[in-house]
Amino acid sequence: MKQTILRKYARLIARVGINVQKGQDVIIRCQLDQPKFVELLVDECYKAGARRVKVEFEHQPLEKIHVRHQTLTAMSKVEEWEKARLQYYVDTLPCRIYLVSEDPDGLKGINQKKIAKAGQKRFPIVKPYRDQMENKYQWCIAAVPGAKWAKKLFPDLPRGKAMEKLWEAILFTSRVTEDPVSAWQAHNEDLHSRCAYLNSLKIASLHYKGDNGTDLTVGMIPEAQFKGGGDTSLQGIYFNPNIPTEECFISPMRGKAEGVVYATKPLSYQGELIENFSIRFENGKAVEVKAEKNQALLEQMIAMDEGAAYLGECALVPVNSPISQSGLLFFETLFDENAACHLALGMGFADTIVDFENKSLEECRALGVNDSMIHEDFMIGYEGLDIDAVTRDGKTIPVFRRGKWAF
Repeated sequence: MKQTILRKYARLIARVGINVQKGQDVIIRCQLDQPKFVELLVDECYKAGARRVKVEFEHQPLEKIHVRHQTLTAMSKVEEWEKARLQYYVDTLPCRIYLVSEDPDGLKGINQKKIAKAGQKRFPIVKPYRDQMENKYQWCIAAVPGAKWAKKLFPDLPRGKAMEKLWEAILFTSRVTEDPVSAWQAHNEDLHSRCAYLNSLKIASLHYKGDNGTDLTVGMIPEAQFKGGGDTSLQGIYFNPNIPTEECFISPMRGKAEGVVYATKPLSYQGELIENFSIRFENGKAVEVKAEKNQALLEQMIAMDEGAAYLGECALVPVNSPISQSGLLFFETLFDENAACHLALGMGFADTIVDFENKSLEECRALGVNDSMIHEDFMIGYEGLDIDAVTRDGKTIPVFRRGKWAF
C-alpha cells in the first residue's frame, strides 16, 4: 500500500479519530503486525500536538503462553503498580487508540475458563478506576491488516496479496478518500440527522421480526436517545470512537426484552469464533442460548456477571452500508457490526441518557442503563429483517424493511 495513503489514514485516526489536542498524552495498543504503520501513527499524533505517545504491543502467542504457565492466583491479582497506573490514567485522561489486527482464531485452544475466572476476580478492583474515566477521554478503535487475519478473509491468495486486499477493504470502509476529513464530516452529518429523526419518534420499544425466526421486542429508556458517528467527551472535545462506523445506537431498558433473536454473522470472542447461534430473552435476560460452534463459550460469556445476560445496546445499520456492500465477512466486530443491525450483551452507554453530563453514572444506571464487565456486539441484521418502532403514544412506525432504512 502506498505510503501517502497510509499517511492519510494515520492522520485521520489522530485528528478525526481521537482528535488529539495540544499537550495531551496518547496510548496506542496494538498487535505486532504493522510496526511501520504504527510509526506513521505515532508521528501524526505528535504533529497534531501530543505531548507524549506510548505504544503497548500485544501478541496472541504470548497471551497463550502466559495463560498456560501462570497460576490463576497470579492472573487474578491486580498489582500495586497496576493500580498506580490506573490512577495516573484517571488523573491525566490520556487519549487511547486501539489498532485491531489479531487472528480471529488466534486464541483457539486457550483455557477460556481460566481467563474468565481471572477476569471476574480482577474486574471489581479495576471497575472503580474505569468508572471514573467513563466518557471523559477520547478514544478510537481502528484496524490494520494482520497476516493471519488477511488469510482468513482471502484464503486462496498468497500472503502478500491477501494483506494488500485487506488494506484496500479497511481503507475503503474507513472512507480514506482524497479528503478523508470532509468525507467524515458529511458522514457524521448523515448519521446525526437519522438519530434526530429516530429521537423525534419517542420510541417506547423496538420490535425485530425476521423470516429466520427472529421475533424480539426490546423496551427503551424514556430518557435515552439514539447516537451515532462522532461524539463529545466530558472535556468538550469532539472525536470519532470507531473508524469505520455506520450505526445509530441506543442503550435499551435493562429487563425489557422478550423473544428470540438469531445471529447472522459469527461472533469473535476471546480469540475464538462463536457461530450460528440464537439467544432467547425473558424479562430482559438471556435465559437460553444455542450455538452450532462454541456454545460453551457463549454460555460462559453471558455468565461473566449479573449484567452479562442483559442487553446494553441496540444498533441500527442498513444492509447497504459500504461494509456490507464490500461483500466481506471480516470476522472482526469493528467491521461486521457496521455491516448489519446488531445488539450487545453487557454494559450500556450512560452517554445515551439525555443530559448525562449532569448525572452520575449511578443515576444513569438507575434509569435502566445496564452495567457489566463485558460489552459484546453480535450481528442480527440481514435482508430479511424488519424493525418497527412502537411509540409512547401507541403508534407503530416502520424503521427497517428488508434490512434497509424505511425512511
